[in-house]
Amino acid sequence: MSPQSGVIADTRGNLYGTTSTGVVANAGVVYKVDSTGRQTALYSFTGGADGGNPNAGVVRDPEGNLYGTTCCGGTAGAGVVYKVDTSGKETVLYSFTGGADGSDPVGVILDSAGDLYGATWSGGSANAGLLYKLDTAGNETVLYDFTGGADGANPRPSLIRDSAGNLYGTAAGGGAEHDGVVFKLNTTGHLIVLHNFRGGTDGSDRSSV
Repeated sequence: MSPQSGVIADTRGNLYGTTSTGVVANAGVVYKVDSTGRQTALYSFTGGADGGNPNAGVVRDPEGNLYGTTCCGGTAGAGVVYKVDTSGKETVLYSFTGGADGSDPVGVILDSAGDLYGATWSGGSANAGLLYKLDTAGNETVLYDFTGGADGANPRPSLIRDSAGNLYGTAAGGGAEHDGVVFKLNTTGHLIVLHNFRGGTDGSDRSSV
């Protein structure tokens, strides 16, 4: 089944997460574990247009709908952003083309207006990944396109967002020593490298913040 990320909890103590493989098409599931430890598959991916192999967890809105990404599947095989509602119905909110819009998305976060923010591991102009916003109508806006150089490459899950709207995260590659970076993206689209990993006592290839 290969759970690839952590879980989130609701006010009743139920947990929600994903596995990257398993169930009907071996393409992963979104699941719930209740307070007694009973697991329920809320949605099983087919690996087709609905997406396949989620490699990050989910976020939950106030109505109980779940949102996440799959690294594979979709119309171009480059992954999707999806919603699973409280009845278990899955809706593809965006299907990546693998080009300038990104490929292999790695999780999303949700703001109070219902907009989603996320990163793609690859795709973009340098195939080094990018940061994007997906509005409630399903329109994607590329917020930052990594060059693979000093700014970093291959952002990892998951982003965090402060009250002013700045985004923070990590990239697995690039940076001054090619060992990854911690970055901040401000609301004007300017990326600031907060730390360059050097592969020594500070570590390298950071996974998240």
